[in-house]
Amino acid sequence: MSILTEEAMRRAVEHRDKCLDGAFFYGVITTGVFCKPSCTSRSAKPENMRFFTSIKTAMAAGFRPCKRCAPLGGNEKLDRVVKIARHIEKHYEEDLTLQTLAGIVGQSPSQLQKSFKENFGISPKAYHDAVRIRVYKRSLQQGRGVSDAIHSAGFGSVSRVYGESTRNIGMTPKAYRSKGAGESITYACHATELGLIMMAGTKKGICFVHFGDDEKSLYSLLENEFSEAKLVASEAQDSPELDHWMHELVQHINEGAPRPDLPLDMQGTAFQMKVWQFLLSIQDGDVLSYSEVADRIDKPKAIRAVASACAKNRIAVLIPCHRVLRGDGTLGGYRWGLERKRALLDAEKKDSAATLVK
Repeated sequence: MSILTEEAMRRAVEHRDKCLDGAFFYGVITTGVFCKPSCTSRSAKPENMRFFTSIKTAMAAGFRPCKRCAPLGGNEKLDRVVKIARHIEKHYEEDLTLQTLAGIVGQSPSQLQKSFKENFGISPKAYHDAVRIRVYKRSLQQGRGVSDAIHSAGFGSVSRVYGESTRNIGMTPKAYRSKGAGESITYACHATELGLIMMAGTKKGICFVHFGDDEKSLYSLLENEFSEAKLVASEAQDSPELDHWMHELVQHINEGAPRPDLPLDMQGTAFQMKVWQFLLSIQDGDVLSYSEVADRIDKPKAIRAVASACAKNRIAVLIPCHRVLRGDGTLGGYRWGLERKRALLDAEKKDSAATLVK
């Protein structure tokens, strides 16, 4: 891959070049298979092709080996794990245990685990998750909503898509301290009734939501937060999750739809994380004072620290720091302006009242 350009690989596939078999593999997102360059299968559309340096990376992305060109070669041991991979592909919506999968090929769970990892570089569970994620992304690209896409892929909730540890912890402390070094962050802007908004996310979830006056100033804020990360403007085809996350947030702001439960890639000090996670539990239409938040997290004397954590929240609306007020009931501060804070609270109060009437 370091030598071959994408154009060269596409050309090799177009000409079914046997000389480059083994140099790379290509996957087709519409079929879920990966092939050798020389595969005689029907040509795929360029936008549906993905390229991989090895069998392991193709499998880790949730693609199964093509039956026609047999990129894995062929032997009895390999045929067994390929059979398991194809079973997982066919039954991705089910909860598949290692015990169940091992029984299909007459192996013990430990034997299957070892053999699968030796051949594909990942465990059967990791492959199952990768298949589900690929189905999830394809559903988003086809225009389905986040919730529908999650269930169509066999996940029961957002946390199962992204993993509880990822959802709650997000970027590792080391990555955060290094300003996102090694991370790829995709961003997009959208106009809302409360002004322009920029959303950015990693492969784990949303790491940045800010209101601003223009895209240039918002980009500067993002760059300051993650100065060592690779920042990439969103293209819906390549980042369908971000496109749909943005759509659901805009619907919430503009049309009063419920605040979407989206995966968050957040990071801060242990105390900040505790505050932000608590804020996620505050219901629509409810408000608390800084002192009440401090009490609820068992830090009754940390009122100023709670206020500081709210002020340093970098994921507007989705982490609802606007629902925290001063003890006397006044608005207090808000990173994105008191007018926006008041508008968000008024809209939530109105929606909450309408729900009670129904």
